[in-house]
Amino acid sequence: MPITQDEFKKGMQQLAATVTIITARHSGVRSGLTATAVSSVSNDPPSLLVCVNKSAGTHDLIANSGKFSVNLLNKEQVHISNRFASSVNHPEEKFESGNWSESSIETPILKEANTAFSCTVAQTVDTNTHTIFIGTIEDIQHNEQQPLIYGGKGYKTLTDI
Repeated sequence: MPITQDEFKKGMQQLAATVTIITARHSGVRSGLTATAVSSVSNDPPSLLVCVNKSAGTHDLIANSGKFSVNLLNKEQVHISNRFASSVNHPEEKFESGNWSESSIETPILKEANTAFSCTVAQTVDTNTHTIFIGTIEDIQHNEQQPLIYGGKGYKTLTDI
């Protein structure tokens, strides 16, 4: 019997992960989304992957620019996560929360993020609803603080686990 989407979602809710904001910029337009579907790929070259729904506005900006950033949030940035998870009418409005700048490859980065990785797309994998973007890390910024984690249908910190 095939697994239902509800069963899959229920199982995945138990997979705790660092909360991130994936951002991109193309032709002067910025966009971003909250995600936990991020993973390291290799350290030679340093690379990671993100899984982005094809219906998200950020998807096409990544596909067209060939660049993206992954901003790892800290425990004080729940409001930023919620802002980027919302369906605000204009993508630029999401950037009203937090202190944003641009990386050396001109992708939006959150200055107070625990870590901000800026990547160029090295490879894509097309799936039914999502694209997996594998990016080579070109720039990195660190501000090591306690990470914001999402799991079990809620935000957590390391002291909660």
